[in-house]
Amino acid sequence: MAEYDAWGPLAALIGEWEGEGGLDVSFHNEEGSVGETSYREKITMKPFGPVDNGTQHLYGLDYRMAAWRAGEEDPFHTEIGYWLWDGATGQVMRCFMVPRGSTVLAGGDAAAGDTAFTMTAKVGSEVYGILSNPYLAEKARTKEYSCTVTVTGPDAWSYEECTTYDHAIGGTIAHTDRNSLRRVG
Repeated sequence: MAEYDAWGPLAALIGEWEGEGGLDVSFHNEEGSVGETSYREKITMKPFGPVDNGTQHLYGLDYRMAAWRAGEEDPFHTEIGYWLWDGATGQVMRCFMVPRGSTVLAGGDAAAGDTAFTMTAKVGSEVYGILSNPYLAEKARTKEYSCTVTVTGPDAWSYEECTTYDHAIGGTIAHTDRNSLRRVG
């Protein structure tokens, strides 16, 4: 992976990935309570860069993600976005959109050789923030987001993420997702 040194800690994530053991803990509107959903997912991470903003040089991964509940043909969750590395400042970032009408720009400190890092975002922040459409802002306002990535081998990584939101019916919910992924391409 020496050809991808400019991507810092993101270099290990380049490729196509699958994970069969995902666990989603979230509010289930049908039951009116928090419940668990197992899922499988596919992620593609394609490298690009540099992207130059004046003297800033970012290297990134264009990513697409989809997750399916057991036995279902259509994904229940998808994301599109970018993972970015600013080697000069030691900042790792993830900016993404979900088709429910939410966008997140999360970030955190990392070193080029790190095999684990955490990115966070908060609603109202102009740096590493969260935006929602009017319906979600009223019914399920996301307040905080965090994601920890851990590279567990040359062809494996895992993540744990938590999206904290105020649900109109369920109160404050800590919606968590975690999965371990293996390289398939």
